[in-house]
Amino acid sequence: MTGRKPERMSLTQWHETHARPHAPTNGEEMRQRGWDAVDVVFITGDAYIDHPSFAMAILHRVLEDAGFRVAILSQPDWRSCEPWRQFGRPRLFFAVSAGNMDSMINHYTANRKVRNDDAYSPGGRIGLRPDRATLPYCHRAREAFPGVPVIAGGVEASLRRLAHYDYWSDTVKRSILLDCKADLVVFGMGENPIVEIARRLAAGETVRDMRDMRGVAYALGASECPPEQRREELAATLLVRESTGMRAAELEFIPNYASVVADKHAFVEATRLCHHNTNPHNAKTLVQYHDRQAVVCNPPGMPLPQHEMDRIFGLPYSRRPHPSYTEPIPAHEMIKDSVTIMRGCFGGCTFCSITAHQGRIIQSRSKDSVLKELQIIGQDPDFKGVVSDVGGPTANMWQMRCTRPEVEEKCKRLSCVHPTICKLLGTDHGPLVNLLREAREQPGIRKVLVASGVRMDLAQLSPEYLQEMAAHHVGGTLKVAPEAVDPRVLDLMKKPRNVNFEGFAEAFKQASVDAGKPKQFLVPYYIASHPGSDLDAMINLALFLKRNGYKPDQVQDFIPAPFDLATCMYHTGIDPMTGKEVYVAKALKDRKMQRALLQFFKPDNWFEVRKALLEAGRTDLIGNGCDALISADPPREALEARRDRADAAVRGDHYHTVPTPPGAGGVRKGYRPGRTTASRQKKPGRGPRP
Repeated sequence: MTGRKPERMSLTQWHETHARPHAPTNGEEMRQRGWDAVDVVFITGDAYIDHPSFAMAILHRVLEDAGFRVAILSQPDWRSCEPWRQFGRPRLFFAVSAGNMDSMINHYTANRKVRNDDAYSPGGRIGLRPDRATLPYCHRAREAFPGVPVIAGGVEASLRRLAHYDYWSDTVKRSILLDCKADLVVFGMGENPIVEIARRLAAGETVRDMRDMRGVAYALGASECPPEQRREELAATLLVRESTGMRAAELEFIPNYASVVADKHAFVEATRLCHHNTNPHNAKTLVQYHDRQAVVCNPPGMPLPQHEMDRIFGLPYSRRPHPSYTEPIPAHEMIKDSVTIMRGCFGGCTFCSITAHQGRIIQSRSKDSVLKELQIIGQDPDFKGVVSDVGGPTANMWQMRCTRPEVEEKCKRLSCVHPTICKLLGTDHGPLVNLLREAREQPGIRKVLVASGVRMDLAQLSPEYLQEMAAHHVGGTLKVAPEAVDPRVLDLMKKPRNVNFEGFAEAFKQASVDAGKPKQFLVPYYIASHPGSDLDAMINLALFLKRNGYKPDQVQDFIPAPFDLATCMYHTGIDPMTGKEVYVAKALKDRKMQRALLQFFKPDNWFEVRKALLEAGRTDLIGNGCDALISADPPREALEARRDRADAAVRGDHYHTVPTPPGAGGVRKGYRPGRTTASRQKKPGRGPRP
């Protein structure tokens, strides 16, 4: 059913009713506000978009709501500190974030090649932020105004707060705190910490006083840190307030930096301890020595209650990029008409950073809060009537929590759904079904799509949810993430067995037929080269895809992001949860073959697929058999693609310039550098040249 026709406002009326102005982005805009200074300068590697899907927008609005003046310095030129000085000396602190993504993942593919675009930059242009952006952003802040506290946060800093494996340099790097020189790293979600820091600094406390906060990491200098062999003395040096619920005795010392660099088993142990201390209800304070310094990581922040989620997402966002931009920003175009209804994920997939950053405990908005946002969107004169997504990290975890809070506070399980769904997990889809029904009835809403990935093992517990999705909320395709078919690989991913996907596919197909939409289909996502995945596993996946008629248009190469369990497996070849050895495809040729097998049907991949099948001894899959992945002879398109790649490799000036010998009087031509004549010398027994 189509939503009622809205009362359309002009754009000016909509802004006056629902939004407040963007934060100033330069000194002139600050002065136009009548301000002579700001309290906080927020530096971000993303284009400035005032939408609650972007961290800089949320953090600006919560600080503004708390009464602080905030300026946003978006994608500044990091080669000089002058952009940092244009607002004058901030009264409280610099807040630094590389952006919504880790800057290295943003810049480079899984094969370490530079990406062609940046979805978080105007026009999708690359090069508007540096590699490892947190470091130069913090350094320029220090250079611009020495003595002003520097607080780092965001995904990049959060996942690098302790010693970590860095895929792009293939080394174990020390805590980002020691390299960026920030006073604090706020890890996880930052709304409450950033406001608390601002209030306490405004009240006269120092940044060292903030070391008692949840969700922060900091470095102890050599002068204030006892040597590691006397580490029992460290507890007495830590600042602890009873109100935080932390006690100094609850310290967990993880293997030091030198150990995790030299010994893979020490790295495995450090990873295991880090992940077993992610539940904010029972996590200990982690301490990791780096030579004479110690990095201290307090327990994570507590999950936000529903009324806090409602308040944060109900702030007056304009939902638009800063008006200074003249080019579209791809990330905004994708999410501008979406609504976030929850955060967190209890899936615990080992290759995913969502659980590590947002937490395992689901934090949901109320139904009234979500519907109010939809009503605001429906009145927007630029809105076309289709909500692109109502979801979050996962489409169908809204309002799902452990049914026994006293057990949740003690639980150290990393996934609530693997290897089986926990019997204490609330999995009722009824509230979500009701929300979706009311969402599509809001004024101005023609259609509400669900673009977030659906957790299939949960969805199959609710036939009503599947029917509702198929009938009303699928725009022809539904995204799901089975990721693999090999049971060993799926266990290492903490994903359900492939029979779960097959059951879901059949149920969705039937639900679509029942809804009169038989042409709807699934878009499954798979990962190549994940730890544990060898050629046999990928060949079996290719066979499954062929037999079931799936042709993935997009595939994902595994990228080892800092902190993830799968990254530990990639670096060490060991599963940190079991201690067992794991096969890892590290060589580029192996990764290329695995990726090609996922798209065996593309003519461009014929040679790579053939190489993989020959190496695996599966020549039975070459030819005309019903299971054959490729033909016996390369198709014309494969030959043309290989020729084009060869041409591209030598395109341009690929000839070497012959160096001029001293005193030669010019560049000599020919094949022999430094020869004395312009023609070949006649050799004995050789006749004249023709």
